[in-house]
Amino acid sequence: MRTAARLTALALRRLCGALATLLAASFVLFAAAEVLPGDAAEAALGGAATPADIARLHAELGLDRPLVVRYAAWVGGALSGDLGHSVIDRRPVTAIISGPLADTLLLTAVCAVLTVVLALTVGLAAGLRPGGLLDKLLSGTAVALVSVPQFVTAGLLSLVFAAWLGWLPAVSLVPFGEPLLAHPEVLVLPVTALTLFSASWASRMVRAAVVDAAAAPHVEAARLAGLSPARVVLRHLLPSAAAPCAQVFGWLTGALVGGTAVVEQVFNYPGLSHELVGAVHHHDAAVLEGIGLLMAAAVAGGLLLADLLAMALDPRLRTAR
Repeated sequence: MRTAARLTALALRRLCGALATLLAASFVLFAAAEVLPGDAAEAALGGAATPADIARLHAELGLDRPLVVRYAAWVGGALSGDLGHSVIDRRPVTAIISGPLADTLLLTAVCAVLTVVLALTVGLAAGLRPGGLLDKLLSGTAVALVSVPQFVTAGLLSLVFAAWLGWLPAVSLVPFGEPLLAHPEVLVLPVTALTLFSASWASRMVRAAVVDAAAAPHVEAARLAGLSPARVVLRHLLPSAAAPCAQVFGWLTGALVGGTAVVEQVFNYPGLSHELVGAVHHHDAAVLEGIGLLMAAAVAGGLLLADLLAMALDPRLRTAR
């Protein structure tokens, strides 16, 4: 009971910290959206709009109120699920981004599953024999893939598999009204481009955790006691490496949501990045703030999940002051 209560208290503290961080990020995001060049009302009314027309629209949308007042109203609405209305087409922001958000989450979920499987496999294979030929080969490949910018990797994949071989579509276009899952071939190149980077980065973290765990005294004692290598790995090494690996994957889950923008643009994937680029171009602050808040919440949620998983898997984190 005492352990459960302590874990609950730690989780609540982490949750309060994540909420405070998200609140601070929301204010920075709101203020940054306000200082973007251009005027959303002028963009919505067109070049023929008079100053009186622009002032009238400002008053209608509440854009003439002080920044702090508008921020408080926006945060209050966001807590109830209302992210405001677009200045350009007057639609609710939630209605504008719900479809692209679902497509981005689909891309993120597929990449996250593949990343966990590949990172664990590569990290274990490299970390169990550090300095060996397999470790050098896998680690060198992972470092090379992490070092290459994502837009370069995406462009090369499109060039080889779409332009040269013609096996896959170069852009992720589906017939209007049909779901992406009805055409899984359009997901292959975006998923591959994202997974190559994320799995390579995560595999390096898994390798480091496996090497550290293998050097732990209890793992060395199990090995000297004559236990089989498989038993040493499954019963002693993997539990020690589980907490840092869980932190890596928890953080990566949130980071993938915000890290899909480059790949979505290269492959014309119908995700949040298209709405984000359009909002910046038209100075549509409501859409920009809504998408930014969702991405910030995904990162904060990923970090919170990483902390909770680490505390659940590592008793030392629950008992340390």
